[in-house]
Amino acid sequence: MQMYDIIDFHTHTFPDAIAERTIHALEGRSRTKAFSDGTVSGLSQSIGEAGISLAVVLPVVTNPVKTEKINRAAALVNEETQRTHVFSFGGMHPDTPNYKEELKRIKELGLKGVKLHPAYQQVAFNDIRYQRIVGEAEALGLITLVHGGIDIGIAGEWASPRQTRLLYEAVRPQKLVVAHMGGWQLWQEVEDYLLETEVYFDTAFSLGEIAYQDDFPKESRIKQLSTERFCKLVKEMGAERVLFGTDSPWTEHQEQVEIIKRAPLSDEEKALILGSNAKKLLQL
Repeated sequence: MQMYDIIDFHTHTFPDAIAERTIHALEGRSRTKAFSDGTVSGLSQSIGEAGISLAVVLPVVTNPVKTEKINRAAALVNEETQRTHVFSFGGMHPDTPNYKEELKRIKELGLKGVKLHPAYQQVAFNDIRYQRIVGEAEALGLITLVHGGIDIGIAGEWASPRQTRLLYEAVRPQKLVVAHMGGWQLWQEVEDYLLETEVYFDTAFSLGEIAYQDDFPKESRIKQLSTERFCKLVKEMGAERVLFGTDSPWTEHQEQVEIIKRAPLSDEEKALILGSNAKKLLQL
């Protein structure tokens, strides 16, 4: 098997002081199990054990008044990237005050991109506020990564492939990454609405088995993409638009790497997914 320079484009961490209780709360909401402690050091250890060269952290801003503080903290994470191999994006909320100025500050801080999460922010992704943020990010050369599809712990459709297509038609972004292969649990809609766009997709929390808590009823458990369906999507999208992501701490790094390596794709396609596409998008 060819060796790959691997980049995990979709991970999450929390400040050390609140990581334990945040993980506990999120495990309770989703009825799943975490695979690391949710800290930068825990993520750094996990990617090191799996042979991953860089992990991109995606902060989720749930309170717009905390946007600036979260982005300052992200910049501090990046001061240690050479040691930890962890690199953070910034975060934005649709109601962030002075969004243009904050996006410029994100650019000046060297954060390279922003994360949006319509389900946690309770605003549909095609809303004009997101259109303005994505448009301004594009003008600044920033990457935008948005949660795609249903969220395992939050009811409702806030970022369906149809909603993403509406935003795409309005803004025509060149650096938009839609997580979870374009729409978690809405993959038929991904085929219907997003294949003919120029958006990127990440593989986060789309492959393998969901690590449900032992007492979660088996009849209620949701299945992820099969290897066959995943490969079909990759072929239809083009491997040059797919980025490896784990949604760590919610999947195990080594397992996710092995799923891609074992998939019936060419070595060139695997290399693109596991690292080459991310290197190009991040301009490494």
